[in-house]
Amino acid sequence: MNSQADRSQLLEHCITETSVPGHPADYRGKVRDIYHLDADRMVIVATDRISAFDHIFNEPIPFKGQLLNQLAWYGFRNVADLCTHHVIDVPHPNVTIARKCRPLPVEVVVRGYLTGHAWRVYREGGRALCGVTMPGGLRQNEAFPEPILTPTTKAKEGHDEDISEAEILSGGHVPEPLWMEIRQTALRLFRRGQEVARKKDLILVDTKYEFGLFRDKLVLIDEVHTADSSRYFYADGYEDRLERGEPQKQLSKEFLREWLIDSGHHATLDQQLPVLPDDVRISIYERYRELYEKLTGETFRPVPTADFNRELEDLLDKLATS
Repeated sequence: MNSQADRSQLLEHCITETSVPGHPADYRGKVRDIYHLDADRMVIVATDRISAFDHIFNEPIPFKGQLLNQLAWYGFRNVADLCTHHVIDVPHPNVTIARKCRPLPVEVVVRGYLTGHAWRVYREGGRALCGVTMPGGLRQNEAFPEPILTPTTKAKEGHDEDISEAEILSGGHVPEPLWMEIRQTALRLFRRGQEVARKKDLILVDTKYEFGLFRDKLVLIDEVHTADSSRYFYADGYEDRLERGEPQKQLSKEFLREWLIDSGHHATLDQQLPVLPDDVRISIYERYRELYEKLTGETFRPVPTADFNRELEDLLDKLATS
């Protein structure tokens, strides 16, 4: 930011929630608001809300919704040959029209490197995560011999919980043939994501996929390879930083998680949410923008959001009659 005025102006451009007369939101998630159109279609609005450790913060991130929605659309297009996805159209930077799928009750996390949650388990002496044995002798941020799949539950309230593949099958969460399709698809998606990142001098470290069923067929939903669902390292200097035991430079929401841990707020989130300082909010925006621009090769051109609810109303009225 060039000046305090630029910072203040940027922070004014935030969509924290949507409100449309005659079209009440059917669901409000951590980040997205959902409007159902008919039996097969829904409208997904990416707001500027941000969450970490399953908590939604009161201070939004400017233009995060536009960056997230457009990067997700870029990611879906990059994997369209690998699996069916839910996107029908993206008529506005904050809006996706999608197939109305039945979400499956697990999230699929694929990890290529020992970092984040996996490292915290490993550092405390754990060598198993979601039923997967992690090899000994690894350093923080070092690559696993092969990517590992570590699912979590999708909690309606509270925190998502680690779950093993055996528990998914024994608990009847997903039938075995469908789970095998999900497993194979997730690993293919991760390999594609790593290939795309590599061409942009980035490393796709780990990511989360969500799946649903549309007319009994498996569909990739939510988002793919975005800053909310994925962690990226800069490839340049990765090996040197690893050898020196230094933190990796990265583009992800991990910046917010690390700030919460370093500032001591992580342990008290259930009791009180901290106020996100303006410089933290702007730093997060800049990371989202940088990832968008590095992956897509395009300059981010934000669309003003002052009349967004009116634009959304017009769009929903139009779609309701189409």
